[in-house]
Amino acid sequence: MRQAPGFWWRETSSPAARLLAPVGHVYGALSARRMARTGTGVPAPVVCIGNFSLGGAGKTPTALAVAGLLHDLGRRPAFLSRGYGGRLAGPVRVDPARHGAAEVGDEPLLLARAHPTIVARDRVAGARACLTEGADVVVMDDGLQNPGLAKDLSIAVFDGAVGLGNGRVFPAGPLRAPAAAQWPRIDAALVIGGGAPGERLLAEARARGLPALRGRLVPDPAAAAALAGRPVLAFAGIGRPQKFFASLRDLGADLRETRAFPDHHAFTAAQIDALVAEAARTNLLLVTTEKDRVRLPGDLAVATLPVVLALDAPEALAALLRSIRGLPGL
Repeated sequence: MRQAPGFWWRETSSPAARLLAPVGHVYGALSARRMARTGTGVPAPVVCIGNFSLGGAGKTPTALAVAGLLHDLGRRPAFLSRGYGGRLAGPVRVDPARHGAAEVGDEPLLLARAHPTIVARDRVAGARACLTEGADVVVMDDGLQNPGLAKDLSIAVFDGAVGLGNGRVFPAGPLRAPAAAQWPRIDAALVIGGGAPGERLLAEARARGLPALRGRLVPDPAAAAALAGRPVLAFAGIGRPQKFFASLRDLGADLRETRAFPDHHAFTAAQIDALVAEAARTNLLLVTTEKDRVRLPGDLAVATLPVVLALDAPEALAALLRSIRGLPGL
């Protein structure tokens, strides 16, 4: 996936967005029709963590937080992922000691550190594989627009700083389907980070009678302390690299240089060599995200900034999980 164009995130209309709008209307109509299909159920609840837009919004940290809450409630969660960027069709259980990002994608490698993780292009087969691994609830990382697997609870995650961007459907904007077709498909909205676009989304969720949750991504304290005051060259291949760069500035890192790459970017040897050479020439510390780190050679000298989701009201999310029908003991 190429880096998202800047006009996607500007709320005012642009010539490029208007030019691409007819294609977006066709794409959106097809996506909305696909989302309306009835999915196949499995003999365990499925919790979907998705978003309305292309790119990152904090789905993986949210999936980890949801699985953590389920574990605290006495459940046995397993993650289900398509494994974007990986070549294995699955179903396959992710083993970080054996698999790399080229095989299973980057996000599943992070998820597998916490709970059993299955990668599968066929989501129904993947969910069944989760149950074979001993899970009694499936946490689906992404897949809100995928109609194959029936979902018992769908949580849409939004980046509070940009919201729905220009509100248009790909390629005219960042939406995967028209927002009007997606709102009826979710059971709760979670806005991560501050910003007026996020506030408007929370207000719309409330107006629709949906739980409106807030959260923020909090850096690991030890990693943050180690980076405070350090002159760094930061690079990231995530949905919005600027969000990562802003986090580094907020914790006090001396951000001298930045390099932005497309989401899920497969770094070439030449690109890695160029980053290392530039950091050495300018005497800067290389730093990147955890998601990017798993796509890089293991012996590369690079710092990371792990983040976790901190919910303003974790009890509200726990109550949602307890409300899922068919979840034993809740």
